[in-house]
Amino acid sequence: MADEKKEEKTLEEAFSELDVLAGRLEDRETSLEEIMEIVKGPDFPTGATILGRRGIEEAYRTGRAKIKVRAVTNIETMANGKSRIIVTELPYMVNKARLIEKIADLVKEKKIDGITYIGDESNREGMRINIELRRDVNANVILNQLLKHTQLQDTFGVIMLALINNQPKVLNLHQMLAESLKHQEEVVTRRTQYDLNKAEERAHILKGLLIALDNIDEVIRIIRGAANVADAKNQLMERFGLSDAQSQAIVDMRLRALTGLEREKLENEYRELQAKIEELKAILADEKKLLTVIRDEIMIISDKYGDDRRTAIGYDDDMSMEDLIPDEDTIIAMTHLGYIKRMDVDNFRSQNRGGKGIKGMQTIEEDYIEDLLMTTNHHYMMFFTNTGRVYRLKAYEIPEAGRTARGTAIINLLQLMPEEKITAIIPMREFNDDKYLFMATRNGMVKKTPMVEYEHVRKNGLQAIVLRDGDELIEVKATDNSQDILLVTRKGMCIRFNETDVRVTGRVSMGVIGMRFEDDDEVIGMQMQSQGDSLLVVSENGMGKRTMITEFSAQNRGGKGVICYKCTDKTGYLVGAKLVNDGREIMIITTEGIIIRMTVDDISVIGRNTSGVKLMSIDQDSDIKVASIAKVRESVTKDSNVFDEEYYEEENGDSEEESEADVDSDETV
Repeated sequence: MADEKKEEKTLEEAFSELDVLAGRLEDRETSLEEIMEIVKGPDFPTGATILGRRGIEEAYRTGRAKIKVRAVTNIETMANGKSRIIVTELPYMVNKARLIEKIADLVKEKKIDGITYIGDESNREGMRINIELRRDVNANVILNQLLKHTQLQDTFGVIMLALINNQPKVLNLHQMLAESLKHQEEVVTRRTQYDLNKAEERAHILKGLLIALDNIDEVIRIIRGAANVADAKNQLMERFGLSDAQSQAIVDMRLRALTGLEREKLENEYRELQAKIEELKAILADEKKLLTVIRDEIMIISDKYGDDRRTAIGYDDDMSMEDLIPDEDTIIAMTHLGYIKRMDVDNFRSQNRGGKGIKGMQTIEEDYIEDLLMTTNHHYMMFFTNTGRVYRLKAYEIPEAGRTARGTAIINLLQLMPEEKITAIIPMREFNDDKYLFMATRNGMVKKTPMVEYEHVRKNGLQAIVLRDGDELIEVKATDNSQDILLVTRKGMCIRFNETDVRVTGRVSMGVIGMRFEDDDEVIGMQMQSQGDSLLVVSENGMGKRTMITEFSAQNRGGKGVICYKCTDKTGYLVGAKLVNDGREIMIITTEGIIIRMTVDDISVIGRNTSGVKLMSIDQDSDIKVASIAKVRESVTKDSNVFDEEYYEEENGDSEEESEADVDSDETV
């Protein structure tokens, strides 16, 4: 082979050889496809990630290929709100020092703008390169640039070369394993023959010694009467029919061999040698026994030296800006005054009911978190404003920041009109004409429009709904025209009706009346029946409860609904409403940016006309109020072809394709 063969084998290599052996033992030919099911790809000692299987399959089928290998990186948020890129694994044969020098040169030449510090923090625990970034740059974009311009992503050339009959040949994976097995057969055969020869030689000597011990008196007489050693040997050979080696061993025999114990040792050794000789002869005479020996030896080597795969195999990509960004779950948070950021999902931990919460976001005076939702980096973020317009961004285009960072002003990302404010955010993958966007306004108007009408959004926005004077758009949801809709007002009224009661209208339309209420009341939330079996409501003073959805009978749209919460001076008015299921979790966010997370099971289920229990400790004498609530769900769809499961669920539960956590806000579910 081109590279010197090591004794150590990966588990994949060992089991691939075993697979070929199994085929030989079963008198069948092992196919290349069978082998490739076991051997996933090259396993480099430095780890890293192989991009796609195309290069691997080409290499294993033809013996030649180029494989893309990418470093393992992680984007972290520091305490000061800045981001940093941490590199923990490099492609094979990439020099770390030269890589750092290359990055520094790119910064000096201003080919990459936004890096403030590069440091090698490697130690005995592992490799670590720290790349710190400016506060105003997108870490994913910088990472993409590094992947394009440095060896953080490299190409590894594969040539599976071997010497066959002293001639170099390029072999595929099956041929390489077959030749390796052929070599092992030769080695084991020669080793077995050598062991057999040595065993037979020793057995021959032992047989002569045992003959001498059986005739020890005569042997002693012959040796004593002989003129010299040669004469003694000749007489022993003539008398007992011994060979020269046997007679030499007899004359060299010491007196201690005459003891009973020594004789027993010789007899035992002779019997063991005879059994070993028979075994070695059987191996040489039977190919399958020979292959069995090779299989057992491979298993021993695998158990002793085999280790788990270091190099992961990821998805193939074309190095486009978007595809280089991992399609991972992310949390989007936005404040009332329009600051937005993207956060990692591990920023929050669960607490018990009645706790104080953790600091979730630094805000300025009179600001608070208004929207908090979970999506993936590659979802479109549809921003609906109070004026009825819609804007669009990719989630990864929102700058990443730490849990306590304020974020970036939305006006720096979207071309908002004067006095325009984001009131609803929903993520979407793609747009489909058999799905709809269902909208609700603060004054109780509702509208249903095909989703496909919002597919093409200009940079300066698009009109999503026509509003009356003094009205605002507050909620937008994706639906399939089969859901029951619930509208909840600030004063604790709720109406339930089927969305089929709302006719389909175009994008530039006003909609119809969804709910009637008093002049000083307003709609605070809209939910769909499929989102849960109980209605959770939370008041501005931290009180709340759950009520089973069965207590809300469906009626025609345009009615006043029924009481869902008893508002008092102690409770204050409602700020959020969610449909939830047992086992889920929620977040409660205050106007000061304090966040508490709790399980839904800790919240009492009681009737409609009640005030509930304390969910969060809030000082009644302070100006702190609950601003909104967010639902933490255990499902968010990455691969939905139409829209995020956050905004639509089948009646029988969650989608089959789920990830581990989902957060939707009071304002954006």
